[in-house]
Amino acid sequence: MQIFKVIEEAITKPPIPHEPYKQSLKAWAMYCLRDRGFKVIYAQNADFAIETKGAEKLYFKVANSPVDSDGSVGWIIWDSVTKSASLIPPQK
Repeated sequence: MQIFKVIEEAITKPPIPHEPYKQSLKAWAMYCLRDRGFKVIYAQNADFAIETKGAEKLYFKVANSPVDSDGSVGWIIWDSVTKSASLIPPQK
């Protein structure tokens, strides 16, 4: 899906680098996505959601290490060794 390529680019080529001592991973990811024009909203069962033009919501969680997921939400994973973020899209 095209939207996931744009989301991945927003976190792999961010407008500002993630500095864990300055901001949380969640705040940084939300900033990067808003900078690209995404509408980032509150989500009860995830860290945040992105609302698309079709009113569909894509849910995301953030973590500092790879996680086992049921595929219901997408994940933004921060690798502190390579100092880079990666995206695991939801498996709908």
